[in-house]
Amino acid sequence: MLGRTAGGLFWMFRYLERSENTARLLDTGFRIALTGSESAEAEWESIVTTAGVRELYLEKYDTFEQGHVINFLLRDRDNPSSVMSVIEAARSNARMVRTALSSEVWEATNETWMTMKEELRRPVSVKNLADVLATVRQQSSLVRGALHGTMLRNEIFDFARIGTFVERADNTARILDVKYYVLLPSAAFVGSSMDNAQWETILRSVSAFRSFRWLNEAETTPRAIAAFLILDKRMPRSLAFCYSKIAGNLRYLAQKHVGELPCLDLALQTHEKLENCEIDSIFDEGLHEFLEGSIANTARLAGQIQEDFRFYG
Repeated sequence: MLGRTAGGLFWMFRYLERSENTARLLDTGFRIALTGSESAEAEWESIVTTAGVRELYLEKYDTFEQGHVINFLLRDRDNPSSVMSVIEAARSNARMVRTALSSEVWEATNETWMTMKEELRRPVSVKNLADVLATVRQQSSLVRGALHGTMLRNEIFDFARIGTFVERADNTARILDVKYYVLLPSAAFVGSSMDNAQWETILRSVSAFRSFRWLNEAETTPRAIAAFLILDKRMPRSLAFCYSKIAGNLRYLAQKHVGELPCLDLALQTHEKLENCEIDSIFDEGLHEFLEGSIANTARLAGQIQEDFRFYG
């Protein structure tokens, strides 16, 4: 496969995953704001920080007012990670690799672009925010369903899935890190009803609340939630699950690729670490330090994948 095609697939599905992740982040901020917290602006600031666009945001706004944050993350063309920006980028990459995609995947991607272009034509208010965020998630699922239902399980599928899980692993680590390091207003709140409510909101933001309750009905604690989102291989947004899929898809590619793949070695190292890790050792090391390292590892892996297959974002 040409590097140009591999790169188009990798970034197409990174961008689609990012659109959904941004919607989930905004949903988190909105739910926490509904709890009536006195530090609402700090919470919206944490959402912008998690999305990795704090500096860009501050070039336009002096305060983290709810309406500004919502529209900056959803529809601002000056923000390359806004939902509208990444969906347009995903469609551009899909056009570039259209001959590698089934007609269903292309049509779903194009439909997503048209739908969101209409949804985000005007500023989004708090009144219609929930509906807009639901539409973003639904459209992302539409493309993902078309991929799973119509594509051959070959290197095209591998690059699409690697892009998805690289982006997802980065997002899960960022959500957890911001909750632990930024979102909680004060150490005095640790273990309080407010702290527990915020952790439950994080679960909801990654569609994991019900799954967590099935497995941990009697233990809704920060430690149990962190273990679920980092180490549980049954949870499709956990770090362990993401890295198992990244390593698996890279292994398929390695079978067709002549020579060594340093990116596979990196993925296997992280996967093995997560396989053999326990939540107590993570908290002993420091959850923030662990997650910070995970974010850095994922960025390094993404760069190495691009280098090994000679494509660039």
